[in-house]
Amino acid sequence: MAKVLLVYHTQTGNTEKLALAVKEGIGSCGIDVILKKASEANLEDLLSSDGYCFGTPDYFSYMAGALKDFFDRTCYPSEGKITNRPYLCFVSHGGGGKAVGSLEKMAKRFKLKKITEPLLVEGKPKKEDLQKAKELGKKLAKAIMKR
Repeated sequence: MAKVLLVYHTQTGNTEKLALAVKEGIGSCGIDVILKKASEANLEDLLSSDGYCFGTPDYFSYMAGALKDFFDRTCYPSEGKITNRPYLCFVSHGGGGKAVGSLEKMAKRFKLKKITEPLLVEGKPKKEDLQKAKELGKKLAKAIMKR
């Protein structure tokens, strides 16, 4: 069965709420999801997955340090092994939202295939934000099923 690695970091719980909604969307399409905090995710998780979802709060226009650490730990060991696998990302923020740029740079370095534009959510996720997150998950699942 196809599998998605959903890696995220949360400080206040906002990013985690989005991650759980994305997971629900992916799962509703029959795709397995490995949901891991960035500090717990590892190379084996990355290599064994068919697609990826990355979530982070915006810290001074950059991704969370824990997520950057995950990318640092897995970048060179995975080089050439996950090329063109689909990914998407989401960012919770308090008014910036520019951390998405650093996420997309990392995905480009990993040579992943962007499925759709990132979801940016300001403040505590509202019902409509969580619905958008579910739809985001469904888009990723459908992209994986087409492979």
